[in-house]
Amino acid sequence: MKTKLLTAVSFIMIFIPWTILPLRSFEWALESPAAEIMIAGYAVFMIFSGVFTAVSYTKVKVQNQLMKICLVICCVYAAAGAVLLGMMINTRLM
Repeated sequence: MKTKLLTAVSFIMIFIPWTILPLRSFEWALESPAAEIMIAGYAVFMIFSGVFTAVSYTKVKVQNQLMKICLVICCVYAAAGAVLLGMMINTRLM
């Protein structure tokens, strides 16, 4: 039961970062403070989902085929989120 739950949570976390695309169609989402906060929030979530999936795969030993796919995708998301946060921090410091 625990393995199915963790797999389902990791699977759902794959699709949540894509919800930024419909949100960015609103006018308020393109303005400076809202856009930066939204992108930072999504980047933090992407990093969290990568860490959550990696911990579930390695420590809890949820190692089925779907979890392997989720691990690869969420780790790519985590790397992209880290790059986005790094770029935002670098821009703020300069």
